[in-house]
Amino acid sequence: MSTRNRMILHGYWRSTTSYRVRIALNVKGIAFQQHTHDLRTGAQHDEGYLALNPQGLVPTLDIGGTILTQSPAILEWLEATYPDPPLLPDAAVDAAIVRAMAATIGCDIHPVNNLRILETLRTTLKATPDDVTHWIGRWIHEGFAALESMIARHGRGFAFGPTLTLADCYLVPQVYSAERFKVDLSPYPRLLAAAERAREHPAFVAAHPDRQPDSDPA
Repeated sequence: MSTRNRMILHGYWRSTTSYRVRIALNVKGIAFQQHTHDLRTGAQHDEGYLALNPQGLVPTLDIGGTILTQSPAILEWLEATYPDPPLLPDAAVDAAIVRAMAATIGCDIHPVNNLRILETLRTTLKATPDDVTHWIGRWIHEGFAALESMIARHGRGFAFGPTLTLADCYLVPQVYSAERFKVDLSPYPRLLAAAERAREHPAFVAAHPDRQPDSDPA
């Protein structure tokens, strides 16, 4: 594969949106390089990166000169372009349910807990550490309560059915984030069981934040 055509994933080791894209790339067996941007130092706002992604967010996927942004769009493109192995069920109604599970995380949990929101709480609104912790836990609990019911209804080993889907690509990084912020996950046994099952898959193991080239030393 030439350097020109090799995919480049711009991300950050602890970004859950980058994490979900790494998982999908690994599941589909796609070779990619990583260019990392430390969100803690504001590297995502450097002029060179803003030329790729005007929002100054991660991830960004460079597919041989064409730039894709926003992890849901990237994941849908990967599924359409590299359909084997699939991350969406064949039946349209089942695919819609998987997308709804993913959106519960991607639209309703992650956006209100990402770095720029937390920084606004701390700086502009003068939230205390306890306030921020409460904020994070509130939105994770609301979303996970809904997912627990959905997984109870539709899961058969994984979040939906007996095989990996996009729902797992979203779920595992969000569980990682919840554990990082010490959110009590004991009310969600089915959700945790599905996440643990997915975490055992080699594609998920390789995508884990601690295994990335820019991760903090242990």
